[in-house]
Amino acid sequence: MIRTERTQDYPQVEHLLRKAFNGDEEVRIVERIRALNHFEPELSIAAEENGVITGHIMFSYAEVIDGQRSCQAAGLAPLAVLPSYQRQGIGGELVREGLARCRKLGIPLVFLIGHPSYYSKFGFVPAGQHGFSLKQFTVPDDVFMVYEIEPSALNRIQGEFRYSEAFI
Repeated sequence: MIRTERTQDYPQVEHLLRKAFNGDEEVRIVERIRALNHFEPELSIAAEENGVITGHIMFSYAEVIDGQRSCQAAGLAPLAVLPSYQRQGIGGELVREGLARCRKLGIPLVFLIGHPSYYSKFGFVPAGQHGFSLKQFTVPDDVFMVYEIEPSALNRIQGEFRYSEAFI
């Protein structure tokens, strides 16, 4: 079952993130995103099976800056699935559900730093090839990716993508 994360899920989500990423960094990022004034609970999504949170994805509001112009966007991070449930399609279901929710909220573009071979299956493309830069983190060009939700958004929006302050 794919659904919106609930506060009572937090301990299980933390456990999931620690198992999936072998550390606390993603746990802290999720905690900081939840604490933001502009946190959107509908963009924190859980996969549940028999009362166990098997997967989790979070999208957070972000922006694209082009000179004096700013455009709202979203950042996808993190996506995690319990190791024993990986390669069963849970991550893909979470990505598709999250993108659908971003569409309903009117978010034109979603950005991420991730594996190109995985995320390209969902329509993510290299962001740099569409005029976007990322200065907050130093990553290879092919892992900084964007997904166009709003038709023609890639043609009319360009600039520096900035994750929310929860990532810094």
